[in-house]
Amino acid sequence: MTVFDTGLDMLLNFLSNGLTGATWWQVILVTLVFTHITIASVTIYLHRHSAHRSLDLHPIPSHFFRFWLWMTTGMVTKEWTAIHRKHHAKCEHEGDPHSPVVFGIKKVFFEGSELYRAEAKNQDTLERYGHNTPNDWIEKHVYTGRSRLGVSLMLIIDVLLFGVAGLSVWAIQMVWIPITAAGIINGIGHWWGYRNFEAADASTNVSPWGILIGGEELHNNHHTYPTSAKLSVKPFEFDIGWLYISVLQSMGLAKVKKIAPQLVLGDVKPVADAKTLEAIIANRYEVMARYAREMRAAARHELETLQAKRFDSSVLDAARRWLHRDDDKVPAAVKPQVQQTLAASPVLAKMHAMREELRALWSSTTSSRDQLALDLQAWCKRAEDSGIAALREFSIKLRSAHA
Repeated sequence: MTVFDTGLDMLLNFLSNGLTGATWWQVILVTLVFTHITIASVTIYLHRHSAHRSLDLHPIPSHFFRFWLWMTTGMVTKEWTAIHRKHHAKCEHEGDPHSPVVFGIKKVFFEGSELYRAEAKNQDTLERYGHNTPNDWIEKHVYTGRSRLGVSLMLIIDVLLFGVAGLSVWAIQMVWIPITAAGIINGIGHWWGYRNFEAADASTNVSPWGILIGGEELHNNHHTYPTSAKLSVKPFEFDIGWLYISVLQSMGLAKVKKIAPQLVLGDVKPVADAKTLEAIIANRYEVMARYAREMRAAARHELETLQAKRFDSSVLDAARRWLHRDDDKVPAAVKPQVQQTLAASPVLAKMHAMREELRALWSSTTSSRDQLALDLQAWCKRAEDSGIAALREFSIKLRSAHA
C-alpha cells in the first residue's frame, strides 16, 4: 500500500468517524447535550441574568455562557438584552420587535430570527435598552462584530469530533435557537397555550414542564413576574432553568435577587386594613387568578342551568371561555355573547361586576392609600352580603391575606 493510499484511508476514516469514533446514537446524544447547553445559556445568562437582572452570576459561568453562545449562535449579549427589554417595554404594541399581535403568528414563527437581526441593527434600541451589558476587551475585540468567527469555530470543532456527521450537528445547533426561542417562545408563547395570570399582554404558558426550552415554556408566568429568577409558580409546573440556577447558587456561582411573590394567608381579620391592601396589591395577579377559579366554578353551575333551559350553546361556549377574563381582553365580537349570558344570570353578573371593582383597587391612580383601604373594606362587605357563597368565601380569604 502506497503512502497515498494510506493517507486516503486515514482521511476517509476521519471523515467517517472524526476524532471520537462516536456511534450514531452517541452523536445524537451529544447534539442534544450541546443544544441544551445553548438553551440553558440563553435562559440563565441572557434572559434572567443580563436582561432582567433577577440573579447575579459569578464570572466563571457568566463568561462560559457568553463564550458558548458566541460559538453556537453568534449572538451578542448587548443586542439580545436590548431587544428583549424593548419587547417587554413595547409588548404587543407598535415597536415590539417580535410580537405576533403586531406581525402575525406566521411571520414571527417562521421569520423570527430575521426580525431579531433587523432589530439588532437599530442603534437606538441598543443605546436605549442595552445598558449594563459586558463592555470588556474580549467583548469589544472578539465577540462583537465577529459572530461568523464564533460559529465557524463551532463548525470546525463539530467536524473534528464527528467527521462529516459534524456538519449535521452544527446545522442543528444553528437552527436550534431560531426555532425554539424566536419561533416557539416569541411566537407560540404569545398566541397559544394556557394562562395562569391575566398579564397585560397576550403571553401564554406553552407547557407546564419547562424542560426542552429551559423553562421558557412558562412564558405567561415570566411576563407576569418578569424580574423573577424562577419561572414556575404552580405546584404542577417545572422550570429546569431554576434547577440549574439553584445548583449554581449552592456552589456559590450565582445569587438569586428576586422571585415571584407568594400570597400568604393567616388569621382572618375582622376587617380588611392597609396591610391587607398591601398584600393584595403585591399579589394582585395571584388574587385575580384565585377569583377566576371561583368564577369558573360558579359559572359551571349557572351555565348548566341555562343549558337546561335551552340557552344558545354558542353563547354558553363564549361565556365559558371569556367570563373570567379582563374586559379589555375579551374580543369585541364575543362581548355581546358575554353580555347576553350576564343578563340571563344575576349570579354571574354580580361576580363579573365585583371582579372589575376589585381590579380597580390597584388600577386607581388618584385615590389615597387610606381611601383604597376603605374601598377594600366596602368591597368585602358587599361580597359577604351578596348571598353568593363563592363571593363570601373569597372575601373571607382576602381578609386573611398578609404582606
